[in-house]
Amino acid sequence: MKRLENKIALVTGGSRGMGAAIVKRLADEGATVAFTYVKGATQAAALVAELKQKGQQATAIAADSADPKAVIAAVDQTIATFGRIDILVNNAGAAVMKEFSDYTLEDYDYIMAVNTRAVFVATQAAAKQMVSGGRIITIGSCMADRVVGATGTLYSMSKSALTAFNKGLARDLGARGITTNLVQPGPVDTDMNPADGPHADYQRQHIALGHYGKVEDIASLVAFLAGPESGYINGSALTIDGGLNS
Repeated sequence: MKRLENKIALVTGGSRGMGAAIVKRLADEGATVAFTYVKGATQAAALVAELKQKGQQATAIAADSADPKAVIAAVDQTIATFGRIDILVNNAGAAVMKEFSDYTLEDYDYIMAVNTRAVFVATQAAAKQMVSGGRIITIGSCMADRVVGATGTLYSMSKSALTAFNKGLARDLGARGITTNLVQPGPVDTDMNPADGPHADYQRQHIALGHYGKVEDIASLVAFLAGPESGYINGSALTIDGGLNS
């Protein structure tokens, strides 16, 4: 029997990058996986087809994490389709990197809506339906603890809010047997932050291992936290950054 067999998971922002790797890994571990996407319906459909070809169950849900009603609807649709929700992975995120004086209120509202408010909304909706053994895993950033360069102020602010949210949530949900943990990646090779991008060498020089992480690195940690072996890990922030914050 696979570790996550008979489990129902929802991954926000799961059509590409880290999200797609998480979807694939949870499915490989036996979970039935729903995931949201904003753009790239073709990409989302291709991922569903890939998983179904392997005999795995998956569904894609169009939902913009900047829209709280869409986030709640995605949780509701997951439960309506599969009967319940056991694992929530708050993965969807956004970044606006600018000089501090160039930020606008629209930038602030957008980043906080996607990176912070959507996490609250999805978690609240899912937690109402979860039973003992439920898992809530949120993708934060190592920049919540250390900002090594300019233009990341608003992004790091939004991600640092997740640290306190995660700790409070562990107290609120622990008595129900539901765990909540935060995964804080460092530079990971994705289309949002490619290892051959214009800012990659600057980031790489701060990483103790000297290289970017892979999306599979993050997916492996998420899969562990979603499984039975992690049942006594709760309210923790697990940094996976190659030693950038060392």
